[in-house]
Amino acid sequence: MDMGTLFRALADDSRLRIMLLLQLMELSVGELAQVLDQSQPRVSRHVRILAEAGLAERHKEGSWVFLRPALPRRDHEAARLLDAFLRREDAVGEALAAQHASDRQQLQAIRSVRDARAADFFAQHAGEWDAIRSLYLPEAEVEAALAAMIGERPLGRLLDIGTGTGRMIELFGPTADHSTAIDRSPEMLRLARAKLQHLQSGSVDLVQGDFYALPLADAAADTILLHQVLHYAQNPQAVLDEAGRVAAPGARIAIVDFAPHALEELRERDAHARLGFGDDTMAALLGHAGFALIDTRSLSGGTLTVKIWLGQHRGEPARIQPHDQTHVTPRKAAA
Repeated sequence: MDMGTLFRALADDSRLRIMLLLQLMELSVGELAQVLDQSQPRVSRHVRILAEAGLAERHKEGSWVFLRPALPRRDHEAARLLDAFLRREDAVGEALAAQHASDRQQLQAIRSVRDARAADFFAQHAGEWDAIRSLYLPEAEVEAALAAMIGERPLGRLLDIGTGTGRMIELFGPTADHSTAIDRSPEMLRLARAKLQHLQSGSVDLVQGDFYALPLADAAADTILLHQVLHYAQNPQAVLDEAGRVAAPGARIAIVDFAPHALEELRERDAHARLGFGDDTMAALLGHAGFALIDTRSLSGGTLTVKIWLGQHRGEPARIQPHDQTHVTPRKAAA
């Protein structure tokens, strides 16, 4: 860690303002330019300096690029101390503190714009989501049952595969050590960003990625959720094998999906690749991926029965075999 480069990067009021803002929420260069009232090229230069110093990092979602603090991801005591200092109310002098207070007010406008975009998207797609929801019991009952099944021990590092609008992170993220939300769709990640923007910066990573090839290291998750996602997979075994790869020994996995049904219209209208799963099928899928099925729950209350399967990783790798990974982009219903 080059301390000289790091402190030179911070020796500028605009870059300090950027770092203080990133402690609050991830922002695009355009959003930073809006708050700082500076041109995008100028802000891009500041961001480049911060990134080269290891203070900020970029990550891409579709055509958008967002910035987040890099210090929490650096395995260095000085990085942890500086990150903690930048989160303090008295991290900067009175003049810059007053400017930061004004900047925080500008963030409210950005939050409002994100919320408005999300509301517009939901309004446009409410009909198709409501059509599916009408087939089973209220989602609040499903969420309560899921919370009862996984809430007996700390969540640790939480991974939500196919996060959609981020509802699972909204529910369980506050009690996890850290949360990672993954989805293939940049549009869904933008909706999740609006839903989760009240959570502390650095506590949640929103990552664009494929459920067949998770952009995570081995053994990176302690709790894994797949909420109404697996029925979109042409090859559910490949999805669970990949979940097994990133699961730490003893990690738990909770899968919420439908019991077997015969509603072919969901396949045609809503791109469901699988019309539900039986307990024996799920136990075999999980077993191949290195998990033992330890609990199940059935929730009936409509045409469709919702199932929750809870598994625990045995600390053994999946029995890897070639997979046909033909698949469609998951279309996660709003929560």
